[in-house]
Amino acid sequence: MEPGAEVAAEKRRLIVSIARPSAFVPLSRAILGRMGYAIVPLDEWQAYAPQAKHEPALCLVDDRLFSALPASAPFDRLPILLLTGRDPARIDDRRVLGAISQPAGLHELFRLLQQLLEPLPRGSLRVPTNLPARMRATGREWNGSVLSLSENGCLLRTPDPLLLGTALEISFELPRSGRIETRAEASYQLIPDFGLVFQSTPAAARNAIRHFVEEHLAAA
Repeated sequence: MEPGAEVAAEKRRLIVSIARPSAFVPLSRAILGRMGYAIVPLDEWQAYAPQAKHEPALCLVDDRLFSALPASAPFDRLPILLLTGRDPARIDDRRVLGAISQPAGLHELFRLLQQLLEPLPRGSLRVPTNLPARMRATGREWNGSVLSLSENGCLLRTPDPLLLGTALEISFELPRSGRIETRAEASYQLIPDFGLVFQSTPAAARNAIRHFVEEHLAAA
């Protein structure tokens, strides 16, 4: 099924939201609903919970409203994705699996939901890697590893935590293509790693990444 295609209501993933509408980019929840993710405010879920045929798969929680998260079942065991403007490490809760900056955009939120909930995530074609990387931001430089790579971004493991929204420059080597350099933004977190979205990637670098991904997929 292509992104954007309608999904039957009974097959949707039910996601409970404890967040204000302003925590989402306009129309993102409606579009995600058509793609299989029904994002329902907590009070609405509580109203029809007795008739619900299945439990929620995940909670979206504004980190400023974390205290409103019910302590009872099923919330005591559901995974949590934080909608945040801060460092999610400040909330020490084993249920928190990731975070995304507010307002949460369609593409970033879809990518995170796919990674957290689906055995075979869709979205941008990506391949697992273990590429040494060098980052530079605000006058400092440090090393990390690219754990997965797509034409549009990568999953980064770094010893230095990033704040969501951090702009940086990243470089890494691709076999046969040489060094790739591009700007990026830390747009989400899959604890303990960070998802970077590439910004203004030169055409030659984008083509090199695309060929790298396609070659690895063909060889799999």
